[in-house]
Parts: sequence; structure tokens; C-alpha cells
Amino acid sequence: MHQSDRTYNQIAGQKVQRIEAISDGVFAIALTLLVLDIRVPVLESIKTEGDLMHAFRGLTPRLLSYFASFMTLGIFWTGHALQYSYIEKSDRNLNWFNLFFLMFVSVLPFTTAFLSEYIEFKFAIFLYWLNIFSLGLVLYVHWIYATKHNFLSIQGDEEAVVTGAITRRIVIAQTLYAIGALLCFINNYLSILFIIIIQLNYALAIFGGKMNLKKSSLKT
Repeated sequence: MHQSDRTYNQIAGQKVQRIEAISDGVFAIALTLLVLDIRVPVLESIKTEGDLMHAFRGLTPRLLSYFASFMTLGIFWTGHALQYSYIEKSDRNLNWFNLFFLMFVSVLPFTTAFLSEYIEFKFAIFLYWLNIFSLGLVLYVHWIYATKHNFLSIQGDEEAVVTGAITRRIVIAQTLYAIGALLCFINNYLSILFIIIIQLNYALAIFGGKMNLKKSSLKT
């Protein structure tokens, strides 16, 4: 590798503010694109209130997929924002970990549409789960890399406590998502319902919401 290449690699991707800005932008676009898969039913057969309600019920798979994916993006945006409340420095590699994370964020509207269109098929649920797994995996690697390269604003015991809370949350959540995906072998709608329940728990902190952290150890 030439000296100029090494110099470029050492100086690229260090602006944390730009990383946060593009991340928020990608999340905002992905959240908006989700709703585009839900289209108002326009059928010549709709003549009565009953016909319209029947057509609306036909949107159930798309509404379920939309809700699940909106919750998914909300949870991962919160997790990503939490990490960057502690990350004060960056480098080229961390920048690319973040970009790969955003790649999986941007593809979620597609896997959501695919799931809503083929909700009766197990492969559609597998693809959707694979998207969620990829998001969790990259976010986990992203944080571990940042801690190992001393990019955090915290150190010592506080770093250990925060790292434990973040990594434990990711591992437990991904384990539960895997269980939810496997439930498709019993029933596809049961699988999706279980995933939604997991998301509601992590969004609303119904179970295990109180972490054993001192207020002084966490940023608000």
C-alpha cells in the first residue's frame, strides 16, 4: 500500500457530526417509504360499506408489516442514537460500519413490502428476519469497534456498564427475533405477532426496562 493511501485511510471518516446527519436522513426516508406499500383499495366491486370494509381487511398483511417495520426502525434508530451519544471520535472503518448499517436500514422497506405481499410464505419471513439480524449484527460490531479503539467519551467502570447494557440488549433482542422467525413453522401470523410483541416490549420497556445503572453514569 502506498504512503498516500495510508494517509487517506488515516484521515477519512472522522467527522462524527456528518455520520449522525446522514444516518438520521436515511432513517427518515426509510420510515417514510414504509407507508408507500399501503395503497387505498380501488375496486369497481366496492359498492357498499360492507364491500369497503372487506377490502380494508384485505390490507391487514400490509398494515401488520408496516407496524412491525416502523417499530423496528424506531428501535434501531434509538439504539444508534444511544451509541452516538457516547461516541465522540471516528475513523474510516467505523464510518463504513455505519454505512453498512444504513444499507440494511434502507433495504427494510423492500423486505417489508416483500413480506406483506407474500406473508403466507416462510421465505418472506426468513428474508425479513435476515434484515433485522443484519441490522443487529452490524450495530453490535459498530459498538465493539468503537470501544476497542477508544472512541468513546466514557472510560473505566462507566464504559463497562454501558457496554454491558448495549451488547446485552442486542444479543437478547436478536435471540428473541430468531425465536419469532422460527415460529413461522407453526404459523406465519403467530411469527409476526411474536415479533411485534418483542418490538413493543423494547419500545415501551414493558419488561426489563429498568437497567441497573446510576443516573450519573448515563447521558440523557
